Amino acid sequence: MGWLRRLLGGGGGVELDPERQQTLLRDVRHSYGAHAPIRFPEQVDAIGRLLADDDGLVVAAGIVCEAAEEAHADLQFQAQEVYRRTGRRLLVHRRNYRPLWKEAGQWLRWPLAALPSGLHPYAQVAAAVTVVGGRAKRLDRVTDPQPFVTRLFEVLDLTTAGWEFGRVRVDTDSATLVERLTGTAAQVLATMDDPPRLPPPVREMMRRNHSIDVYDPAAPRVVGRINPGARLRETLLA
Repeated sequence: MGWLRRLLGGGGGVELDPERQQTLLRDVRHSYGAHAPIRFPEQVDAIGRLLADDDGLVVAAGIVCEAAEEAHADLQFQAQEVYRRTGRRLLVHRRNYRPLWKEAGQWLRWPLAALPSGLHPYAQVAAAVTVVGGRAKRLDRVTDPQPFVTRLFEVLDLTTAGWEFGRVRVDTDSATLVERLTGTAAQVLATMDDPPRLPPPVREMMRRNHSIDVYDPAAPRVVGRINPGARLRETLLA
């Protein structure tokens, strides 16, 4: 609870404005996403500039947590729908979504693609992850990093499981999201006095060593490859 002591004790000059945070969140939520007229990388840069202070850091951490919460709620709903249609019970475990996707990926839709709040994984979520990674040393001065790391790993799990079992296209935007999630996880964990153990899906992926084609977002052509297991090992075990 060092973050709380620092915040209550003054936090080294931390002054947070909840009303401004809500304004920033509304702006980020409504001005960016799939409907915006600019490409996702440009949206990430623009959002990053918007969330460049302590209030922005709080908003960024909250966006990642909100995306994970909404995705979990959606998967629970989908599991109930599968049971209603087929009588088959699906277990939705937040600490490890991979067994669910291995069993039922053909019946499930990727929840991050249509979050009810309007957050988009390659726009607002990718930008939020980037903001936190760039200011990881400041995170525990404005919020508790523990739930953030937990939810970040959920988003990482959902993204890579979607690649493997959910027919999610691995394009440069998707691969960039995974790179940013991995890098930010390492940066935040390095600042924590008692970092949590890596969750099961991350450890499972780290034991693997296979590369995946990465496609152009706007064309059916391969523009590179990504090896998730190798990247996780290189980044989280460095």
